[in-house]
Amino acid sequence: MQTLNFEKTITAWTSIAENVFVPHTEEEYEHLVNILDSLIDQVGEDESHSLASLMEVMGVLIENYENEHIPELQEMA
Repeated sequence: MQTLNFEKTITAWTSIAENVFVPHTEEEYEHLVNILDSLIDQVGEDESHSLASLMEVMGVLIENYENEHIPELQEMA
């Protein structure tokens, strides 16, 4: 298994950290939803797209927030 290159990771993370994070407020949640909407427009159904995994991660972050903070969405499911 490949080891983590911390220098490269720090450089990459610094450039994306303001857009990839665990949301704790409704404002942060809305920010992620807007980003996901843009990713969906860009990626569509193309699972081989270079941003497809980012789209999946954003979806998980949003889903986790909704499960914890928006119980009425659970009732609809």
